[in-house]
Amino acid sequence: MAKYDKTRAWKEARELIAEHRTSLVIGLALMVVNRLSGLVLPWTSKYLIDDVIGKHHANMLMPLAGIAIAATMVQAATSFALSQVVSIAAQGAITNMRKRVQAHVLRLPVSYFDSTKTGVLISRIMTDAEGVRNLVGTGLVQLLGSIMTATIAVGVLFYVNWRLTSATLVALALFGGMMTIAFQRLRPMFRERGAINAEVTGRLTETIGGVRLVKVYVAEPRERLVFARGVHKLFRNIAATITGTSAVTAGTAVLTGLIGVLLILIGGRAVLAGTMTLGDLFMYVFFIGLLAAPMVQMASIGTQVSEAFAGLDRIREIREMVTEDQSDVTKESMPDIDGRVEFHDVTFEYVPDVPVLKHVSFRAESGSTTALVGSSGSGKSTLIGLVMAFNHPKSGRVLVDGHDIANVRLRDYRSHVGVVMQDNFLFDGTIRENIAFSRPGATDDDIRAAARVAHCDEFVDRFEKKYDTIVGERGVKLSGGQRQRVGIARAVLADPSILILDEATSSLDSESEAMIRDGLRSLRRGRTTFVIAHRLSTIESADQILVLESGEIVERGTHRELIALAGRYRQLYEKQYGAEKDEYINPGEDFSAVAAPGVVRRI
Repeated sequence: MAKYDKTRAWKEARELIAEHRTSLVIGLALMVVNRLSGLVLPWTSKYLIDDVIGKHHANMLMPLAGIAIAATMVQAATSFALSQVVSIAAQGAITNMRKRVQAHVLRLPVSYFDSTKTGVLISRIMTDAEGVRNLVGTGLVQLLGSIMTATIAVGVLFYVNWRLTSATLVALALFGGMMTIAFQRLRPMFRERGAINAEVTGRLTETIGGVRLVKVYVAEPRERLVFARGVHKLFRNIAATITGTSAVTAGTAVLTGLIGVLLILIGGRAVLAGTMTLGDLFMYVFFIGLLAAPMVQMASIGTQVSEAFAGLDRIREIREMVTEDQSDVTKESMPDIDGRVEFHDVTFEYVPDVPVLKHVSFRAESGSTTALVGSSGSGKSTLIGLVMAFNHPKSGRVLVDGHDIANVRLRDYRSHVGVVMQDNFLFDGTIRENIAFSRPGATDDDIRAAARVAHCDEFVDRFEKKYDTIVGERGVKLSGGQRQRVGIARAVLADPSILILDEATSSLDSESEAMIRDGLRSLRRGRTTFVIAHRLSTIESADQILVLESGEIVERGTHRELIALAGRYRQLYEKQYGAEKDEYINPGEDFSAVAAPGVVRRI
């Protein structure tokens, strides 16, 4: 676990306090009035006992009652105003913090999401931001108010009986030392709790998301055990913090009892000796309560502030990470593109010294279709990831229309890219919303036109609510083929210059595949298209096919050219379809033209 960084947390706290200084200043002013009005009732107790009761000054009774009522009303009004001004401002601060963190997280590189659990990110955005309320909400204001009340109470207590107060302060000093030690031990516990909670949440999210797989492999007991270990680890952390806070509370009780003993011994002797009146003693008891209550509150708020700082430290850790588009302001814009893609001697690796792509070079002309073929792990998806600018080469360049995409604004470039993935992600919304995700301002006519190209209308029309049908989380209420067609319609609506089809027909049966093949052909027309397909029949019309093995292009050419080459591609084709040579080569055909030098080459 990363070491707690006080500097980073303080920086975040200072920015928050400065941002909400207006509400905090108003809150502090209200708090001062609130705490001063709260001192009136203990102050009147002296005059009630010494003058009204002791000296029978009945004429003072009504004024004292009036002052007490007025002070109570002021205290109630300022308490309400305080909650309205500060608490609502705190909730606004939490909302803004969540928005900022979420916006920052979404701009982080894809590699970060590949190595970070979803639950961790959710915890950062939702849970860690909750601590903001203890800095810009009532927490900090209450802490300062408690310090003010305690300071005034100490002053009054010294004025009434300095000997008794001196003894009391010794006890308070011991209590302060105990709280300091407690906070030092509690702070890392709260930080660890956030990490544990994120880990447990992440695993739970994965389990629920993959519940079908869990059920198929009867993995419920295993997942129950993993979750149980996680929540028990969380329980032990919470139990430890409860023990710590309980020790602070117990210490407070001991302090209260010790002060009570001092009151009996020293205060009682002072009254008997005539150095204190009975009213002084009663007022002293009230102000001791006003001193003890803030001490307890300070202990509680101090723990909350410690937790808030731990959360802010984690938030600052994320917000200091460099986002994809942070340097976009210095990069060249790309308002429009033709779609010519070139790889020049590209090498890429996820793990140092373990290259996934090795010196890859090729050119995809604007409007052409390039198919990527190869065994699993050959580098096809990595190559596509470079085209989508999810990663950048370790060496070499990826050019679009002659521009290195490492030097152009990602937002500009990606606005020209469309994708249909093997497992198309659908949001828990309507079919209309999922199709329009690529172009939120699209009209109903545009959405329906895109749906017709992808043949979505053939199943949408059977639903009672048509395009307003809710698809469920990740599109669970649709079949695999239906989800795939919605994804294709989404890409059609985006009208991209560069199109990525990653196993776009993998979830379709033969009938459905044939039904949308014309739609895909129409979608590809005029666009630079990259296709990954294990079903080789779907790429026979590609302008060029790149055969990758171990991160290198070992063959390239059209379908007919590669079949004639009788190399790796032909092996894959025959293995998949069990075809014989005469099934795809016309008898007597002269293949010298097809396999002309410089057109087909085996590397």
